[in-house]
Amino acid sequence: MTGTAAASAMGPASAPPNPALVKIRDVIYQVAGIFHPDNKHRLLEERCSKRMQVLGVASLRDYYDCLTFKATRQAELTALLNEITIGETCFFRNLPQLDAIRNVVLPKITAARAKSSPRHLRIWSAGCSTGEEPYTLSMALLEEQKKHLKDWTFEILATDLNERSLAHAQLGHYGTYSTRNVPEPFKQKYFLARDRELHVTAEVKANVNFQQVNLSDSTRMAFMKNVDITLCCNVLIYFDSVSKRRVIGHFYSNLLPHGYFFLGHAESLYGVSEDFRLVHLPGCTAYLKSAEKTVAPEKARPQ
Repeated sequence: MTGTAAASAMGPASAPPNPALVKIRDVIYQVAGIFHPDNKHRLLEERCSKRMQVLGVASLRDYYDCLTFKATRQAELTALLNEITIGETCFFRNLPQLDAIRNVVLPKITAARAKSSPRHLRIWSAGCSTGEEPYTLSMALLEEQKKHLKDWTFEILATDLNERSLAHAQLGHYGTYSTRNVPEPFKQKYFLARDRELHVTAEVKANVNFQQVNLSDSTRMAFMKNVDITLCCNVLIYFDSVSKRRVIGHFYSNLLPHGYFFLGHAESLYGVSEDFRLVHLPGCTAYLKSAEKTVAPEKARPQ
């Protein structure tokens, strides 16, 4: 088979990525830890194109200049990250995980911290998107104040990189698709029906503190201390291994002893971190921060 015939049999060679797009990808990685591999370049280019249309910019090279050299670079970088980090979620998205928190994790944490003062629980919803997860947690914990959280107060720290998602979350207004899994008693108790939407009540909102946090900002992450439960579901899938290890390290440091860390149902810390201990809960898994790090036994020396 000739060289030409062999090339035809293999199909057309893929075109190399636009150098400006590669530079934009690197800027995003440096700022937010989000990495777009080669097979995701088209998706990144689509996100850039949306911003380029808004700015009236004709080429990716010119758009790269908007992100790096022009006076509006910080505002434009924020706008692009808003396009990239759009997430889809809903209320009561992961019922096994929520049930495990209510029925297993809360009793264990409150027992471990029985002598602590004040009796205050802190939960972190990292990558909270438009707010459905932290509000779900707030409703669930309000229910638990008559049982496992009697005489306890709690707060839910809800963070995300996307400004638009946080604005939506703080408003607390949701349509039928987002609220499709909400049990009817919860709809009646914790929502107000307004203009074909469900509005989260002030009681639920009062327990949630929304903040913009970049998980790749090590300085900011270092101050997210004294957390009992951290949930970071379907966020780290956008990070490469280096960024993921760094972020997981912060999550570990910020958890209190006996704290729990939850990922999405298809995610794992395998090959990423050995600091946590994997625990199997009814219907889901979680990672536990033991009071002391587990030290691997020393291997026997050959005689």
